[in-house]
Amino acid sequence: MGSTQKVEGPDLRVEGIPLADLRENEPMAGHVDGAPAVVVRTDGDMRAVGAKCTHYGALLSDGFCVAGQIRCPLHHGSFDLASGSAVGAPAMDPIPVYATDVRDGKLFVIGTADVPRRQPNPPTEPSSIVIVGAGAAGAACAESLRRNGYRGPISLIGGEPPLDRPNLSKDYLAGTAPEDWIPLRPSDWYIEKDIELIVDDLVTSLDLDECIVELRSGRVIPYGSLLLATGAEPRRIPLSGADLPHVRYLRSLGDSRGIIDSLDRSTRVAVIGAGFIGLEVAASMRQRDIDVTVIAPEDVPLARIVGETLGGFVEDLHRDHGVDFRLGRGVSEIREESVELDDGETIPADLVVVGIGVVPRTGLAEDAGLAVDRGIIVDDRLRTSAPAIWAAGDVARYPGPGGDPVRVEHWVLAQRQGQAVAANMLGHDRPFTDPPFFWSQHYDVPINVTGHLAGWDEDIVVGDPDDGEALVGYRVDGEVRAVATVHRDVDNLRAERALEVGDHRTLDELLAP
Repeated sequence: MGSTQKVEGPDLRVEGIPLADLRENEPMAGHVDGAPAVVVRTDGDMRAVGAKCTHYGALLSDGFCVAGQIRCPLHHGSFDLASGSAVGAPAMDPIPVYATDVRDGKLFVIGTADVPRRQPNPPTEPSSIVIVGAGAAGAACAESLRRNGYRGPISLIGGEPPLDRPNLSKDYLAGTAPEDWIPLRPSDWYIEKDIELIVDDLVTSLDLDECIVELRSGRVIPYGSLLLATGAEPRRIPLSGADLPHVRYLRSLGDSRGIIDSLDRSTRVAVIGAGFIGLEVAASMRQRDIDVTVIAPEDVPLARIVGETLGGFVEDLHRDHGVDFRLGRGVSEIREESVELDDGETIPADLVVVGIGVVPRTGLAEDAGLAVDRGIIVDDRLRTSAPAIWAAGDVARYPGPGGDPVRVEHWVLAQRQGQAVAANMLGHDRPFTDPPFFWSQHYDVPINVTGHLAGWDEDIVVGDPDDGEALVGYRVDGEVRAVATVHRDVDNLRAERALEVGDHRTLDELLAP
């Protein structure tokens, strides 16, 4: 998976790059043997690394450097400049590191650096680890356990193998990404890493006293540590006709395949819900030249989430691409070839896609006696009320800003929580404080959001999305808690770092007119 870019800047083997052009933490583009590279001066050292992010292939030379890392402008994956290691999801694989030499006031690449890949020794090693849920959090946890030196048994159990779930409503659904992009890893990767991947034999019960899980097949697996990453499931719509076969939800690869297969028989699609998933589905359908009507109770799509300016921009963008809207309306009934609205209007539709939110899967935790309140309650280490059990991803309710419990349904945050759980299972005892990040794609317009959006009371708009770029800051009691951007990727990265370290001055500067 990835994209192909033209190489930029000088040939670092032949031309080099003048030292005088290198400014602290400002990435400079170049290329090595035809591959994009980036050079960074950081803390007095000169670093040259590969410039292609291992997540979706964006150029790191367009990114942001801080604290010895380079961060991708597209989806905020991060890499250690000294070792090339991926240190922050969604990036998982390392980038090349180059050996350099200084001659005649220039930095040259002289070859690939021999970076030692020393296997770390974790402070503690549980006897075995079971991960319930093979989504973003579970898969990231399993990978991180092996990367952090854990040598014991790992069982990763889920209804489907780890997938690039964001693509299910974006490029894959639109027909612009092949299905072989969707698995996060090939099946033999888990065998190579000695991770037992169990698919379609789900966990049915959890015994805290015996430290075991029981599967549907009757198999029993013991654990020393356990991660509950059971995720969430689509909220069902309580309407007459909701169980008709042409009514679809979107969560799994099977769901996305089912929608695509239905398009052979469908020419008119009704999308119920104008959140990010519903609108991404609408965009994907329009890219396939399918007629789409979006139905939602709000007057402006996404306004409750990102404000009226950005929500109105997204609405206009979809209208410009041929999406029809019925806003301020509800659905009273779904019929075989139509949807009836609460004002009596009938919308023709031979496929209905429902996107009205999700519900966390807390059943296992509740049945086992763990603390549950609109999610599985965890502390700042993501540990549940049982000492050997952690929870991460959509199902976890963890301390957010000011210590108030929050549950966040973002793919990258789930991955980062899975990585944090892996570290804490191995005894590193680190609080989880990463700000949430997610991206949404609408045709050729990306929207990146960093921080906690819930409960904001003021949104500050800088720029105009209709002019091609904008930044929106979201404040709670005067303090910036989140930032959304359209085509201002580096500013979004700056906001992420500022939110990480509590740099309110930088956040306020980003919002200056």
